[in-house]
Amino acid sequence: MASLNEIRSTFLDYFAKHGHAIVASSPLVPRNDPTLMFTNAGMVQFKNVFTGVEHRDYVRAVTSQKCVRAGGKHNDLDNVGYTARHHTFFEMLGNFSFGDYFKELAIPFAWDLITKEFGLPKDRLLVTIYHDDDEAANIWKKYAGLSDDRIIRIATSDNFWSMGATGPCGPCSEIFYDHGPDIPGGPPGSPDEDGDRFIEIWNLVFMQFEQFEDGQRESLPRPSIDTGMGLERIGAVLQGKHDNYDTDLMRALIEASAHATGVDPDRPDARVHHRVIADHLRSTSFLIADGVLPSNEGRGYVLRRIMRRAMRHAHLLGADRPVMYRLVPELVRQMGQAFPELGRAQSLITETLELEENRFRRTLDRGLGLLEEELARLPEGAPLPGETAFKLYDTYGFPLDLTQDALREKGRAVDTAGFDSAMAEQKAKARAAWSGSGEAAEHGLWFDLREELGATEFLGYDTETAEGVVRAILTSGVRQGSAKAGEEVEIILNQTPFYAEAGGQVGDCGEIRTVTGRVLVRDVKKRAGDMFVHSGIVEEGEVVQGEAAELAVDSARRAAIRANHSATHLLHEALRGALGDHVAQRGSLVAPDRLRFDFAHPKGMEAEELRRVEREVNAYIRQNGEVTTRIMTPDEAVEHGARALFGEKYGDEVRVVSMGMRPEGESGPAGRTYSLELCGGTHVGRTGEIGLFVITGEGASAAGVRRVEALTGAAALDHLSSQEERLAEAALALRVRPEELADRVKALLDERRALEAEIAALKKKIALGGGGGAQGAEAREIAGMKFLGQILSGISPKDLRGLIDEHKNRLGSGVVVLVADTEGKAAVAAGVTDDLTGRVSAVDLVRAAVEAVGGKGGGGRPDMAQGGGPDGARAQAALEAAERVLAG
Repeated sequence: MASLNEIRSTFLDYFAKHGHAIVASSPLVPRNDPTLMFTNAGMVQFKNVFTGVEHRDYVRAVTSQKCVRAGGKHNDLDNVGYTARHHTFFEMLGNFSFGDYFKELAIPFAWDLITKEFGLPKDRLLVTIYHDDDEAANIWKKYAGLSDDRIIRIATSDNFWSMGATGPCGPCSEIFYDHGPDIPGGPPGSPDEDGDRFIEIWNLVFMQFEQFEDGQRESLPRPSIDTGMGLERIGAVLQGKHDNYDTDLMRALIEASAHATGVDPDRPDARVHHRVIADHLRSTSFLIADGVLPSNEGRGYVLRRIMRRAMRHAHLLGADRPVMYRLVPELVRQMGQAFPELGRAQSLITETLELEENRFRRTLDRGLGLLEEELARLPEGAPLPGETAFKLYDTYGFPLDLTQDALREKGRAVDTAGFDSAMAEQKAKARAAWSGSGEAAEHGLWFDLREELGATEFLGYDTETAEGVVRAILTSGVRQGSAKAGEEVEIILNQTPFYAEAGGQVGDCGEIRTVTGRVLVRDVKKRAGDMFVHSGIVEEGEVVQGEAAELAVDSARRAAIRANHSATHLLHEALRGALGDHVAQRGSLVAPDRLRFDFAHPKGMEAEELRRVEREVNAYIRQNGEVTTRIMTPDEAVEHGARALFGEKYGDEVRVVSMGMRPEGESGPAGRTYSLELCGGTHVGRTGEIGLFVITGEGASAAGVRRVEALTGAAALDHLSSQEERLAEAALALRVRPEELADRVKALLDERRALEAEIAALKKKIALGGGGGAQGAEAREIAGMKFLGQILSGISPKDLRGLIDEHKNRLGSGVVVLVADTEGKAAVAAGVTDDLTGRVSAVDLVRAAVEAVGGKGGGGRPDMAQGGGPDGARAQAALEAAERVLAG
């Protein structure tokens, strides 16, 4: 019996032998179709190839595409576990021709695969075609040898595929397998077609027309092929099973669920529970691996619904501890080889499931208890009031469909109109609270938009390009239906790869392109909590609300920002190692051209401390370790040693970013993990992508807060190159080699200090001798006292005190007043020998002189005082003012 893994390989290898490129499955979050919540068919990743927007280097392709149908119009969630063939996650096998071959090869390829490679008996197969597709009918007759009664013509849209209201379209041909007369049901197109006897296993789409708005169809110049065959369905047929859940892969997951819960997988009352757990394990694990995380909005909300539905079924099996996360290793064993992303994300999947289940279990018993109490009060068969269902949702986190699922087993329903009414009432209260909060009117506008449009889904952790829908356009704060070239705009999308400014990381830049216009995005900010607003200018054409848009982040700029952000995490830990555990972040800036990190520390860093930090950060960059992200509650993250970032607001769940591995024998708060921080920003995949780290400055930011500024990557290299160039220029100017420059500069400084001392001595000598720059150096007698008044130039104010003392010693008894003209300003000093301080005070002499040069005050002792003023040209007037004081 071929396993599902072998069937998948056989399918891929078969078409590869026939010239098809094996193309890896695209992510479950579509990057090229904003109308889809999840990838739900194999052709989704090729949509732009079919429409001619994108060209690839192959014209034939084959895939095994992972798909999820659990939200929007493609929602099989309620049926999963109760039917034989409904799944939230499934694989779609498909082969594609992009204008290469058409029906003449597509039908033989399909027939040979299922009859020769898979070995299905021809007499168990029949096909359907669109009622007027005679071309397909003739090929089936000629090549497969099918009789008319086994080629069923269907005139409905079931056998006519279209991409949308307009665009590529064409007839289908479905292949059915007959399980035999023992199974109830009739062939397709018959009154009993809903039975299980005839099962569709493969659908061939012949994309041969283009549909126009006026209803006209024209033949495509290069018709194409798109096929889809569910791996689980064909696996059940090939393994002789009538139920997809009895295939080897699904049975292995069911057995793992039975082992984890201790409940027989075939016990009648346990069968549905195990099937739900096995199916939901696949969808939740693959969604997490593709970057979707539990939340209360959008895709994250659907993921949480799937998780909690599975967890409730584990609870109904009597599990007294979390189950889902313990099944992940078996899933990886079964599917990890075909989908290596499962193995890469295994720790993230495990932790996310365990976190969500632990949280949900704490409220599940209370919520179900409330449900039982309410049901006991109701008449038999009466629906659950909407207000009660809303309380379960609002207080206990029960999605409405989870309550409906619990009641389904009891034959009850929910008053959904009452639920909607309670939800609307809560929104009205929230709006009233917002309006009364004193926020600016602009914030009220954002709240209105948030209420109407919902949260923006951020795709940027794992992609820099995507498609979105323009949900709203604003110019000058006013909502518009469109905006033309030259207008400054703010645009809101349903989903975006653009990061919105938060946690010190600046918002992304890039482009938004629609069919009619192009917007240059200059910044992105969050409004009303979780709505991303893209600010920019319409550079070409016109953008219109409701248009689909191609979104592209400036990749080089994002890469530089990622490198700087990851470097701040390494810097934070290195600072703690160098300075102590008291170091804590107090702010940061993560920009494309630089990073800035503020931290608590009482004094400036020594040069050796900075060198140590820089060396350590670069050591972990060279380590090139993987940068990983996990999801935890804030408390759990801190318990694991994670550091919270200053100024961040954390919800029930946080992203925990880890990088670097300490050497053997060395550990920190997070064990051997070097850096473990709570962070919602974007980061490099491996530390080596940072390239290089250089500190460019350290200084005070505020009282008790220091700031380190640094560069990474190319900017750091440019900085070092610039420093080296300046060093070489200086060495050349001094005629030495660069390595001799420090010694040469030291020698020059010593020479300069010696010359400055020599010059000061000469100036002092000149001043004392009365020559050169000294005026009025001869002593005279005033009021019976010797007076020496002198105007000096080229003398520093700090040298005046020494000159005063020299003159006083030479006079023996007398008064000295010196005025130095220094760069246009005047410095005044006065000295009185001790025998005369009773008659005159040096302070009075200085104050009079200072006033004459435009200054105020001056002070000192009776025997020595100093002061100064702004007008050095009035030095002579200053001496004369002092003489007048002395003369009395």
